[in-house]
Amino acid sequence: MTAMTESDPITLEIIQNSLQAISDEMFAAFRKTAMSAIIYEVLDMGTAITDAEGNLASSGAGIPAFVGVLDKAVKRIIELNGEPGEIARGDIFATNDPFYGGVTHLNDVVLAMPVFAGDELVAWTANIAHWNDVGGMVPGSISNEAHEIFQEGLRLPGVKLIAGGVPIKSVMEIMKCNSRLPDFLQGDMWAGIAAARVGERRILDLVGKYGLATFVAALSHFMDYGEQVARRALEGLPKGTFSLEEEQDSGAVYRVTVEITDDEFIVDLRDNPDQDYGPNNASRDGSLVAAQMVFMNIMGSHGSANGGHFRPLTLLTRPGSVFDPNPPAAFAVYYEVEIRLYDLIWRCLAPYLGERLPSGSFASICGTFIGGPHPDTGRHFTIVEPQVGGWGASGAADGNSAMFSGFHGDTFNCPAEVAETRYGLYVDRLALNDAPGGEGEHRGGKGIVVEYRVRSNGCFFTCAYTRNKHKPWALDGGREGSPNYAEVVRTDGTVEEFAVVTALEVNEGDVIRIHTGHGGGYGDPKLRPREQVLEDLRNGFTTDEQARAVYGLEEPAA
Repeated sequence: MTAMTESDPITLEIIQNSLQAISDEMFAAFRKTAMSAIIYEVLDMGTAITDAEGNLASSGAGIPAFVGVLDKAVKRIIELNGEPGEIARGDIFATNDPFYGGVTHLNDVVLAMPVFAGDELVAWTANIAHWNDVGGMVPGSISNEAHEIFQEGLRLPGVKLIAGGVPIKSVMEIMKCNSRLPDFLQGDMWAGIAAARVGERRILDLVGKYGLATFVAALSHFMDYGEQVARRALEGLPKGTFSLEEEQDSGAVYRVTVEITDDEFIVDLRDNPDQDYGPNNASRDGSLVAAQMVFMNIMGSHGSANGGHFRPLTLLTRPGSVFDPNPPAAFAVYYEVEIRLYDLIWRCLAPYLGERLPSGSFASICGTFIGGPHPDTGRHFTIVEPQVGGWGASGAADGNSAMFSGFHGDTFNCPAEVAETRYGLYVDRLALNDAPGGEGEHRGGKGIVVEYRVRSNGCFFTCAYTRNKHKPWALDGGREGSPNYAEVVRTDGTVEEFAVVTALEVNEGDVIRIHTGHGGGYGDPKLRPREQVLEDLRNGFTTDEQARAVYGLEEPAA
């Protein structure tokens, strides 16, 4: 078998595709057995397989930013449990703490399982998902007012959850006891365990079929191949040093410098503000994920990423900064910091890459958290909803409407029927946003308006949206997109507007109305072909007034 490895690329390709299929099967197992709609409907999750050292070998479906977490989490688990005998067959480890391999925030729990062929550790299976409540100072465990990680919930520092196939009951009970939704936590935890075990069985089948030496050689071969693909793509990029600074809605200024050479892609984040006093921080590994995602977007690779793809990428950070904070920094809304970084690197490079990168998108997760007593059962519920919005236009086409951000990726919105059945809300409206913005020769995609009507008293609403004050950016003479924001319409008709709020009390009859932004336009709007402007009018994407004033349409629609 070892000799065949050098001369049988077909076998190596079969093994690599089998690993991808295993990752996808893990994903399906997790989805089908999870209790929370944020997992089984929204797919706020990810799965992956790494080699024995924690290098990404194959990624499953789900959020791209989550898949990028898993190799880093496994490496930290190995580091924390590196003494002989501490990692054994049948073990499963859990981490959610950014200082111990969790990468993101405490709601996102990683489960990782070592895979042994005989006495040799050959791979890891891993998954991550958002758990609706892990304790902390507010329901849902997301607070814009947290100042240190101790306020955000239960910390799992790369600890063993299952030893030799036997659950560690005390650890599981501690986890349940710290959640306002213990039944859901337990159900989602066992779904993750099942997914990891499915992956282990399939990998051992693969090793048994092709032999250990061939399996290990296939992992190494395809990481080397991933590096070759990335370096070839790097050759086609403009060379030089590119810099950008951008003010954020908070007033902070984020800066990035990207240096592209013949064999390196260097992202320098050292000249950035000190870590945030609140939860607006991204761990260094999380910042690396943002850089890796832009790198893959630019590389144009449509296949599954592996550790080899990122060998040309170097990230430079400053410890104690917002992109590399020191303990006990808080991380609850890390996702808005990372998508700001992702969009910053994107914006820095877009003017130099032709049509590879479009204008700015709504570029916010727009995470929406609503909970309280269920009007029918009295039990506590929490709904967690990322929102869809408009993507930026490019030199070739209009932007897409009502899509998740590039950072959030391959997920879905929760169907209204499920939301109304599982949670104490009515979904009164879901429509494209009619606000102006994003006009251009190619126009930005449309955001949405969604309305949740609260059905019981004593509920709460939390959100943290960016791209509120500073709208999605345009290219080549296009117009900016529109902002992300939320309104709370009280039963007496008063309207309160928010971009950031924590545990705001909402009561029966109040309506939470979410507005997500349009993407930025591309090109002078007056260059948009007349027939396309007329089509926009017929579809309600623009108005007669906008068609005349912005697009220069001289005649009314027929």
